[in-house]
Amino acid sequence: MKVSKYMLFGIFFVGISSIVAQEKTNLKLEDAIHLAWTKSNEVSLANTKVNTRKYELAATKNNQYPDFKISGQYQRLTNANVDLKINQGSSSSGSTPKVDQLLLGQANASLPVFAGFKIQNSIQLHDALYEAETASALQTKEDVAMKVVNYYASLYKAQKTVELLKENQKRAQQRVVDFTDLEKNGIIPRNDLLKSQLQVSKIQLSIDDATNNLNIVNFYLVTLLKLDPETKLVVLESDFANFRMDNVPQDEAPALQNRKDLESVRLQGKASQSNIKIAKGAYYPTLTLIAGYTALNLKNVITVENAMNIGLGVSYDLSAILKNSTLVKVAESKATESQNSEAILTDYIKVEVQKAIEDYQLALKQDVVYGQAVEQSSENYRIIKDKYDNGLSDTNDLLEADVDQLGAKINKALAKANIIQKYYELLAVTGQLSQTFNLSKI
Repeated sequence: MKVSKYMLFGIFFVGISSIVAQEKTNLKLEDAIHLAWTKSNEVSLANTKVNTRKYELAATKNNQYPDFKISGQYQRLTNANVDLKINQGSSSSGSTPKVDQLLLGQANASLPVFAGFKIQNSIQLHDALYEAETASALQTKEDVAMKVVNYYASLYKAQKTVELLKENQKRAQQRVVDFTDLEKNGIIPRNDLLKSQLQVSKIQLSIDDATNNLNIVNFYLVTLLKLDPETKLVVLESDFANFRMDNVPQDEAPALQNRKDLESVRLQGKASQSNIKIAKGAYYPTLTLIAGYTALNLKNVITVENAMNIGLGVSYDLSAILKNSTLVKVAESKATESQNSEAILTDYIKVEVQKAIEDYQLALKQDVVYGQAVEQSSENYRIIKDKYDNGLSDTNDLLEADVDQLGAKINKALAKANIIQKYYELLAVTGQLSQTFNLSKI
Protein backbone atom coordinates (compact mmCIF):
# COMPACT_ATOMS: atom_id res chain seq x y z
CA MET A 1 0.00 0.00 0.00
CA LYS A 2 1.30 3.41 -0.94
CA VAL A 3 1.51 5.85 1.98
CA SER A 4 1.15 9.51 1.08
CA LYS A 5 2.98 12.34 2.80
CA TYR A 6 -0.38 13.53 4.20
CA MET A 7 -0.93 10.20 5.94
CA LEU A 8 2.55 10.37 7.41
CA PHE A 9 1.88 13.90 8.66
CA GLY A 10 -1.41 12.74 10.20
CA ILE A 11 0.26 9.82 11.98
CA PHE A 12 3.00 12.14 13.24
CA PHE A 13 0.43 14.69 14.48
CA VAL A 14 -1.64 12.06 16.30
CA GLY A 15 1.50 10.68 17.92
CA ILE A 16 2.59 14.10 19.11
CA SER A 17 -0.93 14.85 20.42
CA SER A 18 -0.95 11.59 22.35
CA ILE A 19 2.41 12.40 23.93
CA VAL A 20 1.25 15.90 24.92
CA ALA A 21 -1.98 14.54 26.37
CA GLN A 22 -0.03 12.15 28.57
CA GLU A 23 2.59 14.75 29.56
CA LYS A 24 3.05 14.86 33.30
CA THR A 25 2.40 18.10 35.14
CA ASN A 26 4.03 19.39 38.28
CA LEU A 27 1.86 21.54 40.55
CA LYS A 28 2.80 22.77 44.01
CA LEU A 29 0.40 22.01 46.82
CA GLU A 30 -0.39 25.65 47.62
CA ASP A 31 -1.05 26.36 43.92
CA ALA A 32 -3.39 23.38 43.76
CA ILE A 33 -5.29 24.60 46.82
CA HIS A 34 -5.72 28.11 45.41
CA LEU A 35 -6.84 26.58 42.12
CA ALA A 36 -9.41 24.46 43.99
CA TRP A 37 -10.71 27.57 45.76
CA THR A 38 -11.24 29.15 42.36
CA LYS A 39 -12.59 26.19 40.40
CA SER A 40 -14.28 23.72 42.74
CA ASN A 41 -18.06 23.34 42.73
CA GLU A 42 -18.17 23.29 46.53
CA VAL A 43 -16.60 26.74 46.86
CA SER A 44 -18.75 28.11 44.02
CA LEU A 45 -21.91 26.88 45.74
CA ALA A 46 -20.78 28.32 49.08
CA ASN A 47 -20.08 31.72 47.48
CA THR A 48 -23.47 31.66 45.77
CA LYS A 49 -25.19 31.03 49.11
CA VAL A 50 -23.33 33.99 50.58
CA ASN A 51 -24.58 36.20 47.72
CA THR A 52 -28.12 34.95 48.28
CA ARG A 53 -27.97 35.91 51.96
CA LYS A 54 -26.53 39.29 50.96
CA TYR A 55 -29.45 39.97 48.62
CA GLU A 56 -31.94 38.83 51.28
CA LEU A 57 -30.39 41.31 53.71
CA ALA A 58 -30.64 44.11 51.14
CA ALA A 59 -34.28 43.20 50.43
CA THR A 60 -35.08 43.31 54.16
CA LYS A 61 -33.45 46.73 54.53
CA ASN A 62 -35.74 48.01 51.77
CA ASN A 63 -38.70 47.52 54.12
CA GLN A 64 -37.55 50.64 56.01
CA TYR A 65 -38.26 52.84 53.03
CA PRO A 66 -41.66 54.18 51.91
CA ASP A 67 -43.83 52.38 49.38
CA PHE A 68 -45.01 54.55 46.48
CA LYS A 69 -47.64 53.40 44.02
CA ILE A 70 -49.40 55.08 41.13
CA SER A 71 -52.44 53.77 39.29
CA GLY A 72 -54.76 54.95 36.55
CA GLN A 73 -58.00 53.73 35.07
CA TYR A 74 -60.07 54.48 32.02
CA GLN A 75 -63.53 52.92 31.91
CA ARG A 76 -66.11 53.12 29.16
CA LEU A 77 -69.63 53.22 30.56
CA THR A 78 -72.74 52.09 28.68
CA ASN A 79 -76.25 53.39 29.43
CA ALA A 80 -75.31 54.62 32.88
CA ASN A 81 -78.23 55.97 34.89
CA VAL A 82 -77.07 58.90 36.97
CA ASP A 83 -79.20 60.05 39.89
CA LEU A 84 -77.63 63.08 41.53
CA LYS A 85 -79.12 63.12 45.03
CA ILE A 86 -77.48 66.42 45.68
CA ASN A 87 -79.94 68.09 43.27
CA GLN A 88 -83.13 66.65 44.80
CA GLY A 89 -83.89 69.91 46.65
CA SER A 90 -83.63 71.97 43.50
CA SER A 91 -86.82 73.02 41.64
CA SER A 92 -85.05 73.18 38.36
CA SER A 93 -85.35 70.27 36.05
CA GLY A 94 -83.33 69.27 33.12
CA SER A 95 -82.25 66.32 31.09
CA THR A 96 -80.11 63.61 32.69
CA PRO A 97 -76.45 63.99 31.68
CA LYS A 98 -74.99 61.34 29.42
CA VAL A 99 -72.27 59.50 31.35
CA ASP A 100 -70.20 57.19 29.19
CA GLN A 101 -66.63 57.32 30.55
CA LEU A 102 -64.64 57.46 33.77
CA LEU A 103 -61.04 58.60 34.28
CA LEU A 104 -59.31 57.89 37.59
CA GLY A 105 -55.72 58.51 38.63
CA GLN A 106 -54.18 57.87 42.04
CA ALA A 107 -50.80 58.15 43.73
CA ASN A 108 -50.32 56.65 47.22
CA ALA A 109 -47.34 56.56 49.55
CA SER A 110 -46.93 54.80 52.88
CA LEU A 111 -44.06 54.80 55.36
CA PRO A 112 -43.89 52.38 58.29
CA VAL A 113 -43.42 54.36 61.49
CA PHE A 114 -43.68 51.56 64.03
CA ALA A 115 -44.18 47.84 63.45
CA GLY A 116 -43.39 46.34 66.82
CA PHE A 117 -39.64 46.52 66.07
CA LYS A 118 -40.14 43.83 63.42
CA ILE A 119 -38.27 45.71 60.69
CA GLN A 120 -35.18 46.40 62.82
CA ASN A 121 -35.12 42.87 64.17
CA SER A 122 -35.60 41.42 60.69
CA ILE A 123 -32.56 43.36 59.52
CA GLN A 124 -30.55 42.04 62.48
CA LEU A 125 -31.79 38.51 61.72
CA HIS A 126 -30.73 38.58 58.08
CA ASP A 127 -27.46 40.31 58.92
CA ALA A 128 -26.62 37.48 61.32
CA LEU A 129 -27.62 34.89 58.72
CA TYR A 130 -25.43 36.62 56.13
CA GLU A 131 -22.46 36.54 58.50
CA ALA A 132 -23.19 32.90 59.35
CA GLU A 133 -23.26 31.97 55.66
CA THR A 134 -20.00 33.85 55.12
CA ALA A 135 -18.42 31.84 57.94
CA SER A 136 -19.78 28.61 56.41
CA ALA A 137 -18.21 29.55 53.07
CA LEU A 138 -14.84 30.02 54.78
CA GLN A 139 -15.27 26.61 56.42
CA THR A 140 -15.98 25.16 52.97
CA LYS A 141 -12.66 26.59 51.77
CA GLU A 142 -11.01 24.92 54.75
CA ASP A 143 -12.62 21.58 53.89
CA VAL A 144 -11.68 21.85 50.21
CA ALA A 145 -8.09 22.70 51.12
CA MET A 146 -7.92 19.61 53.35
CA LYS A 147 -9.39 17.49 50.56
CA VAL A 148 -6.61 18.66 48.23
CA VAL A 149 -4.02 17.90 50.92
CA ASN A 150 -5.38 14.37 51.34
CA TYR A 151 -5.33 13.78 47.59
CA TYR A 152 -1.78 15.12 47.38
CA ALA A 153 -0.69 12.87 50.24
CA SER A 154 -2.32 9.84 48.63
CA LEU A 155 -0.81 10.73 45.25
CA TYR A 156 2.65 11.21 46.75
CA LYS A 157 2.41 7.91 48.65
CA ALA A 158 1.24 6.04 45.55
CA GLN A 159 4.02 7.51 43.41
CA LYS A 160 6.71 6.66 45.98
CA THR A 161 5.32 3.15 46.33
CA VAL A 162 5.42 2.56 42.57
CA GLU A 163 8.92 4.03 42.40
CA LEU A 164 10.30 1.76 45.15
CA LEU A 165 8.50 -1.29 43.79
CA LYS A 166 10.00 -0.75 40.35
CA GLU A 167 13.47 -0.42 41.85
CA ASN A 168 12.95 -3.66 43.71
CA GLN A 169 11.53 -5.26 40.58
CA LYS A 170 14.75 -4.56 38.67
CA ARG A 171 16.75 -6.29 41.38
CA ALA A 172 14.34 -9.21 41.45
CA GLN A 173 14.48 -9.55 37.67
CA GLN A 174 18.27 -9.54 37.77
CA ARG A 175 18.11 -12.23 40.43
CA VAL A 176 15.99 -14.35 38.08
CA VAL A 177 18.64 -13.93 35.35
CA ASP A 178 21.39 -14.95 37.77
CA PHE A 179 19.40 -17.91 39.12
CA THR A 180 18.62 -19.07 35.58
CA ASP A 181 22.32 -19.35 34.81
CA LEU A 182 22.98 -21.08 38.14
CA GLU A 183 20.12 -23.53 37.57
CA LYS A 184 21.40 -24.36 34.08
CA ASN A 185 24.80 -25.15 35.56
CA GLY A 186 23.24 -27.30 38.27
CA ILE A 187 24.43 -25.06 41.08
CA ILE A 188 20.94 -24.39 42.51
CA PRO A 189 17.77 -26.46 42.27
CA ARG A 190 14.97 -25.44 39.92
CA ASN A 191 12.78 -24.77 42.94
CA ASP A 192 14.94 -21.77 43.90
CA LEU A 193 14.58 -20.35 40.39
CA LEU A 194 10.80 -20.72 40.57
CA LYS A 195 10.75 -18.92 43.92
CA SER A 196 12.65 -15.96 42.46
CA GLN A 197 10.30 -15.88 39.45
CA LEU A 198 7.30 -15.99 41.78
CA GLN A 199 8.66 -13.00 43.66
CA VAL A 200 8.88 -11.02 40.40
CA SER A 201 5.24 -11.86 39.71
CA LYS A 202 4.20 -10.73 43.19
CA ILE A 203 6.06 -7.45 42.76
CA GLN A 204 4.35 -6.90 39.41
CA LEU A 205 0.95 -7.42 41.05
CA SER A 206 1.87 -4.89 43.72
CA ILE A 207 2.97 -2.41 41.03
CA ASP A 208 -0.30 -2.88 39.15
CA ASP A 209 -2.31 -2.33 42.33
CA ALA A 210 -0.32 0.77 43.31
CA THR A 211 -0.58 2.17 39.75
CA ASN A 212 -4.33 1.63 39.79
CA ASN A 213 -4.58 3.51 43.07
CA LEU A 214 -2.35 6.24 41.63
CA ASN A 215 -4.58 6.67 38.57
CA ILE A 216 -7.74 6.83 40.68
CA VAL A 217 -6.36 9.47 43.05
CA ASN A 218 -4.97 11.45 40.10
CA PHE A 219 -8.41 11.47 38.45
CA TYR A 220 -10.10 12.60 41.68
CA LEU A 221 -7.63 15.45 42.02
CA VAL A 222 -7.75 16.73 38.42
CA THR A 223 -11.55 16.55 38.57
CA LEU A 224 -11.59 18.66 41.72
CA LEU A 225 -9.19 21.18 40.15
CA LYS A 226 -11.16 21.20 36.87
CA LEU A 227 -8.09 20.22 34.85
CA ASP A 228 -8.01 18.16 31.66
CA PRO A 229 -8.94 14.56 32.60
CA GLU A 230 -5.83 13.37 30.73
CA THR A 231 -3.55 15.43 32.98
CA LYS A 232 -1.04 13.36 34.95
CA LEU A 233 0.08 15.18 38.09
CA VAL A 234 3.49 14.51 39.60
CA VAL A 235 3.99 15.36 43.26
CA LEU A 236 7.61 16.12 44.02
CA GLU A 237 8.88 15.88 47.56
CA SER A 238 9.70 19.60 47.51
CA ASP A 239 6.08 20.36 46.54
CA PHE A 240 4.60 18.47 49.44
CA ALA A 241 6.99 17.46 52.18
CA ASN A 242 9.82 20.00 52.23
CA PHE A 243 8.82 22.76 54.65
CA ARG A 244 9.10 23.72 58.30
CA MET A 245 6.30 22.85 60.69
CA ASP A 246 6.13 25.72 63.15
CA ASN A 247 3.58 26.62 65.79
CA VAL A 248 2.08 23.15 66.12
CA PRO A 249 -1.23 23.49 68.05
CA GLN A 250 -1.13 21.86 71.49
CA ASP A 251 -4.77 22.18 72.60
CA GLU A 252 -8.26 23.12 71.46
CA ALA A 253 -7.96 26.87 72.21
CA PRO A 254 -7.10 27.89 68.60
CA ALA A 255 -9.96 25.75 67.30
CA LEU A 256 -12.58 27.38 69.54
CA GLN A 257 -11.35 30.76 68.33
CA ASN A 258 -10.80 30.04 64.62
CA ARG A 259 -13.23 27.32 63.53
CA LYS A 260 -15.63 28.88 61.04
CA ASP A 261 -18.28 26.20 61.40
CA LEU A 262 -18.47 26.99 65.13
CA GLU A 263 -18.66 30.70 64.33
CA SER A 264 -21.49 29.99 61.88
CA VAL A 265 -23.47 28.12 64.56
CA ARG A 266 -22.94 30.96 67.01
CA LEU A 267 -24.19 33.48 64.47
CA GLN A 268 -27.23 31.31 63.75
CA GLY A 269 -27.91 31.40 67.49
CA LYS A 270 -27.73 35.20 67.32
CA ALA A 271 -30.21 35.14 64.44
CA SER A 272 -32.59 32.96 66.49
CA GLN A 273 -32.63 35.61 69.24
CA SER A 274 -33.70 38.20 66.66
CA ASN A 275 -36.37 35.77 65.48
CA ILE A 276 -37.81 35.68 69.03
CA LYS A 277 -38.06 39.48 69.02
CA ILE A 278 -39.81 39.38 65.65
CA ALA A 279 -42.37 36.93 66.99
CA LYS A 280 -42.99 39.12 70.04
CA GLY A 281 -43.44 42.12 67.75
CA ALA A 282 -46.95 40.88 66.89
CA TYR A 283 -48.08 42.02 70.36
CA TYR A 284 -47.64 45.66 69.30
CA PRO A 285 -49.81 47.78 66.97
CA THR A 286 -48.58 48.91 63.58
CA LEU A 287 -48.40 52.61 62.74
CA THR A 288 -48.05 53.81 59.16
CA LEU A 289 -47.74 57.31 57.75
CA ILE A 290 -49.87 57.55 54.59
CA ALA A 291 -50.25 60.16 51.89
CA GLY A 292 -52.02 60.24 48.55
CA TYR A 293 -53.25 62.17 45.55
CA THR A 294 -56.40 61.50 43.53
CA ALA A 295 -57.71 62.88 40.23
CA LEU A 296 -61.16 61.86 38.93
CA ASN A 297 -63.28 62.74 35.94
CA LEU A 298 -66.77 61.29 35.48
CA LYS A 299 -67.84 62.77 32.17
CA ASN A 300 -70.62 65.33 32.38
CA VAL A 301 -71.00 64.70 36.13
CA ILE A 302 -67.97 65.50 38.26
CA THR A 303 -64.31 66.45 38.03
CA VAL A 304 -61.95 66.16 41.01
CA GLU A 305 -58.42 67.59 40.92
CA ASN A 306 -55.67 68.07 43.48
CA ALA A 307 -57.38 65.82 46.02
CA MET A 308 -54.43 65.30 48.33
CA ASN A 309 -54.51 63.48 51.66
CA ILE A 310 -52.12 62.71 54.46
CA GLY A 311 -52.67 60.80 57.68
CA LEU A 312 -51.67 58.05 60.04
CA GLY A 313 -52.84 54.47 59.75
CA VAL A 314 -53.15 52.21 62.77
CA SER A 315 -53.73 48.47 62.82
CA TYR A 316 -53.73 46.03 65.71
CA ASP A 317 -54.31 42.29 65.47
CA LEU A 318 -56.24 41.56 68.66
CA SER A 319 -56.18 37.83 68.00
CA ALA A 320 -52.38 37.91 68.29
CA ILE A 321 -52.75 38.33 72.06
CA LEU A 322 -54.05 34.77 72.20
CA LYS A 323 -52.47 33.14 69.18
CA ASN A 324 -48.95 34.61 69.02
CA SER A 325 -47.70 33.02 72.22
CA THR A 326 -47.30 29.74 70.34
CA LEU A 327 -45.14 31.38 67.67
CA VAL A 328 -42.99 32.93 70.40
CA LYS A 329 -42.50 29.51 71.98
CA VAL A 330 -41.53 28.06 68.59
CA ALA A 331 -38.91 30.80 68.14
CA GLU A 332 -37.59 30.26 71.67
CA SER A 333 -37.38 26.51 71.10
CA LYS A 334 -35.36 27.06 67.91
CA ALA A 335 -33.02 29.31 69.86
CA THR A 336 -32.53 26.50 72.38
CA GLU A 337 -31.80 24.13 69.48
CA SER A 338 -29.05 26.51 68.30
CA GLN A 339 -27.54 26.57 71.79
CA ASN A 340 -27.55 22.79 71.96
CA SER A 341 -26.01 22.54 68.48
CA GLU A 342 -23.23 24.91 69.55
CA ALA A 343 -22.53 22.83 72.67
CA ILE A 344 -22.46 19.58 70.67
CA LEU A 345 -20.15 21.04 68.02
CA THR A 346 -17.84 22.47 70.70
CA ASP A 347 -17.44 19.04 72.29
CA TYR A 348 -16.91 17.44 68.89
CA ILE A 349 -14.21 19.97 68.02
CA LYS A 350 -12.39 19.24 71.29
CA VAL A 351 -12.41 15.52 70.48
CA GLU A 352 -11.28 16.20 66.90
CA VAL A 353 -8.38 18.36 68.05
CA GLN A 354 -7.21 15.84 70.65
CA LYS A 355 -7.32 13.03 68.11
CA ALA A 356 -5.40 15.14 65.56
CA ILE A 357 -2.73 15.94 68.17
CA GLU A 358 -2.36 12.25 69.07
CA ASP A 359 -2.24 11.21 65.39
CA TYR A 360 0.46 13.79 64.67
CA GLN A 361 2.58 12.65 67.61
CA LEU A 362 2.12 9.02 66.51
CA ALA A 363 3.26 9.89 62.98
CA LEU A 364 6.43 11.46 64.39
CA LYS A 365 7.18 8.36 66.47
CA GLN A 366 6.47 6.03 63.53
CA ASP A 367 8.87 7.98 61.33
CA VAL A 368 11.69 7.37 63.83
CA VAL A 369 10.88 3.67 64.08
CA TYR A 370 10.63 3.27 60.30
CA GLY A 371 14.00 5.00 59.92
CA GLN A 372 15.53 2.44 62.26
CA ALA A 373 13.74 -0.35 60.41
CA VAL A 374 15.33 0.72 57.11
CA GLU A 375 18.79 0.54 58.64
CA GLN A 376 18.06 -2.79 60.30
CA SER A 377 16.47 -4.41 57.23
CA SER A 378 19.28 -3.16 54.95
CA GLU A 379 21.93 -4.59 57.26
CA ASN A 380 19.96 -7.81 57.60
CA TYR A 381 19.72 -8.17 53.82
CA ARG A 382 23.44 -7.53 53.47
CA ILE A 383 24.24 -10.25 56.02
CA ILE A 384 21.77 -12.75 54.53
CA LYS A 385 23.09 -12.04 51.02
CA ASP A 386 26.65 -12.59 52.18
CA LYS A 387 25.64 -15.85 53.84
CA TYR A 388 23.72 -16.95 50.75
CA ASP A 389 26.70 -16.27 48.51
CA ASN A 390 28.77 -18.45 50.84
CA GLY A 391 26.21 -21.24 51.00
CA LEU A 392 25.25 -20.57 54.61
CA SER A 393 21.70 -19.43 53.91
CA ASP A 394 18.95 -20.62 51.59
CA THR A 395 16.81 -18.85 49.00
CA ASN A 396 13.85 -18.45 51.35
CA ASP A 397 15.94 -16.41 53.77
CA LEU A 398 17.28 -14.24 50.94
CA LEU A 399 13.84 -13.51 49.47
CA GLU A 400 12.35 -12.88 52.91
CA ALA A 401 15.12 -10.41 53.74
CA ASP A 402 14.54 -8.68 50.41
CA VAL A 403 10.82 -8.34 51.11
CA ASP A 404 11.51 -6.97 54.59
CA GLN A 405 13.89 -4.40 53.19
CA LEU A 406 11.39 -3.31 50.56
CA GLY A 407 8.60 -2.98 53.13
CA ALA A 408 10.82 -0.91 55.41
CA LYS A 409 11.77 1.47 52.58
CA ILE A 410 8.14 1.93 51.56
CA ASN A 411 7.04 2.54 55.15
CA LYS A 412 9.81 5.11 55.64
CA ALA A 413 8.89 6.96 52.44
CA LEU A 414 5.21 7.02 53.37
CA ALA A 415 5.92 8.00 56.99
CA LYS A 416 7.32 11.38 55.95
CA ALA A 417 4.25 12.13 53.86
CA ASN A 418 2.07 10.93 56.73
CA ILE A 419 3.68 13.46 59.08
CA ILE A 420 2.85 16.29 56.67
CA GLN A 421 -0.69 15.03 56.22
CA LYS A 422 -1.30 14.75 59.97
CA TYR A 423 0.19 18.21 60.51
CA TYR A 424 -2.21 19.70 57.96
CA GLU A 425 -5.09 17.80 59.56
CA LEU A 426 -4.16 19.37 62.88
CA LEU A 427 -4.18 22.81 61.26
CA ALA A 428 -7.55 22.04 59.66
CA VAL A 429 -9.29 20.96 62.88
CA THR A 430 -7.98 24.09 64.62
CA GLY A 431 -9.22 26.33 61.80
CA GLN A 432 -5.80 27.48 60.62
CA LEU A 433 -5.29 25.61 57.34
CA SER A 434 -6.73 28.24 54.98
CA GLN A 435 -4.91 30.98 56.86
CA THR A 436 -1.62 29.12 56.34
CA PHE A 437 -2.04 28.98 52.57
CA ASN A 438 -3.39 32.52 52.33
CA LEU A 439 -0.30 33.81 54.14
CA SER A 440 1.94 31.78 51.85
CA LYS A 441 0.68 33.86 48.90
CA ILE A 442 1.41 37.23 50.52
